[in-house]
Amino acid sequence: MKLYYAPGACSLSPHIVLSELGNQFDLEKVDLASKQTERQVDFTSVNPKGYVPALDIGNDTVLTEGVAIIQYLADQAPESALVPKVGTVSRGLLQGHLNYLSAELHKSFGPLFNPNSSEHDRAQARKNVLGRYDYLETVLAATGNWLLKDGFSVADIYMFVLVNWSAHCEIDLANHPEIARHHAQVLARPATQAALKAEGLI
Repeated sequence: MKLYYAPGACSLSPHIVLSELGNQFDLEKVDLASKQTERQVDFTSVNPKGYVPALDIGNDTVLTEGVAIIQYLADQAPESALVPKVGTVSRGLLQGHLNYLSAELHKSFGPLFNPNSSEHDRAQARKNVLGRYDYLETVLAATGNWLLKDGFSVADIYMFVLVNWSAHCEIDLANHPEIARHHAQVLARPATQAALKAEGLI
C-alpha cells in the first residue's frame, strides 16, 4: 500500500488514519506544481486528477478523494471504531460531517492557497471559513468532545487537517474555543504526531 502525499495537504488525513490503524504503508511525496513524484514519476499517470491524496492498494487499483480513502481504510479495521457501521444512523451522521467538511469548509480555503487571488477574494474566503467554523463550533459544543457522540472518528481527523491550515491562512481561532480545543486534542494523538513528523512538519 502506498500513499501519495504533499506535506500538510489534505493527504495528511489518510496519512493520520493509516498511522492510527498501525498499517504498513509506503509514502511517496508529490510536487503538485510539476506533477512529479519524488521518484520522478508523472503523478498524473497515478491519478489523472493531478492532486493528492492517492492510495495505491495493489491489484492495479488506486483510490482517490480523501473522504473515500479514509472511510475505506477504517472499514478494513472495524475494531478501530474510526467509522460507525454501514447502514447505521451514526454512519449517516458521519457522512454528513465528511460531506460538509469537503464541500463547504475545504473548498472555502481555495482562494487562500491561490497565489492569483486578490486581497478582496482572500478576505472573503476568510469570512467564509469562519462562517463554516461557526457551525462546527455549535456541533462540538453539543457533542461535548468529538464530531460524533459515539467518539473519535475519521471526521475528526479530516477536520483537524483543515483547521491546521488556519495559522498559515491568517485565520484566528480565538472566537472558536471548541474548535481550538478539538484541534489540540487531535494534535496530541501519537498517530497525528507520527504523520506530522513523517511529512517533515514538526
